[in-house]
Amino acid sequence: MAHSVYTPDTAAAAAGSRTDAASAAIPWYIWCLVVATCSAVTGGVWDISWHKSIGRDSFWTPAHLLIYLCGVLAGGASAWLILRATFVKNGELHGASVRVWGFRGPLGAFLCAWGGVAMLVSAPFDDWWHNAYGLDVKILSPPHMVLILGIVIIRLGTLLIVLGAMNRAAGELRRRLHRVFLFTATLVLGSVLGTFMEMTTRNYMHGSRFYTIVGFTVPLCLMAVARASWHRWAATIVASVFTVLALAFMWILPLFPAEPKLGPVYQEVTHFVPLDFPLLVLPAAIAVDLARRRIAGTHPWRHALVLGPVFIAVFAAVQWPFANFLMSPASRNWIFGTHYLPFFAPPESDYARYVFTDALPGFSLAAAAMATGAAVVSTRLGIGWGEWMRRIRR
Repeated sequence: MAHSVYTPDTAAAAAGSRTDAASAAIPWYIWCLVVATCSAVTGGVWDISWHKSIGRDSFWTPAHLLIYLCGVLAGGASAWLILRATFVKNGELHGASVRVWGFRGPLGAFLCAWGGVAMLVSAPFDDWWHNAYGLDVKILSPPHMVLILGIVIIRLGTLLIVLGAMNRAAGELRRRLHRVFLFTATLVLGSVLGTFMEMTTRNYMHGSRFYTIVGFTVPLCLMAVARASWHRWAATIVASVFTVLALAFMWILPLFPAEPKLGPVYQEVTHFVPLDFPLLVLPAAIAVDLARRRIAGTHPWRHALVLGPVFIAVFAAVQWPFANFLMSPASRNWIFGTHYLPFFAPPESDYARYVFTDALPGFSLAAAAMATGAAVVSTRLGIGWGEWMRRIRR
């Protein structure tokens, strides 16, 4: 039997490999911020489902605790970053920081700190609002807007911290941080679409406002990621992860029992009501990734004038007929989930009757022009945002 011989050379090699592994390790505060954003995503989706299934029975629901855990984790990690960058003069963070009100820290840390404060302030505001005005079934109530703003700011701050570390890194660490960046960008896309959730349900999918909203939001996120990343399939990866996460939530939540505790109850609910089937942004993202390879090196506005129409054309081509399917009885199963209705949905509402609201007779020229224009502007803004993100170092 052969035995390995322990020599100074092998000891040095082992020490070197440990040093390389340590240098490629993602800092703990980045993982803390990623966990914080995931906590807000899980808690947010669960909370919306809770409101659709049970109503508001207590402020201290598990979903609420997960949401506000995001503010605590993000605020704590960003406070540590700011204090360390401010008072440790010879540390790496001090050199990779900006100055705000006499303190130093990564730009993203200040955003996360602000977002954490906004989230925690929204908690008593939300509790007071419900005690004063009762149940709100709308997402965009004043306290919810403060909360959503805090969550979005934390996700953007996390994105900037990851970008700063990624753009300063090299080798394996840079590749690992790039994967974290793509995942974090997925959560930003989810938060943007979640903000307009009430305007993009299936009954609006044959109206011009629906395509204008999607055209003005989704290309902004996808193009920013595509420009900031070096991966040729960056937009496709982000859209794929978004779709997988949305489907996972839609399929898992109904496995747990729930019943309404508030009235009036218009629909029978025995299990958690999930969010709707995700929008079909994945085919459009694939088309964008394929198209942008053929116009590399051209002026940003040329990119926008090509990629914006490509996105909206592919998206409308798949979403318009898919909306017809979602309105049909064939989609009322656990796969597509259109049979799940919130308890407060009136039977006479378009959503509960499976009919389109403000439906166009077809994708008219005016609607197409409006949606395409929104997509072009959004794409150009996304390109500019992505170019700025490529230069982030602190």
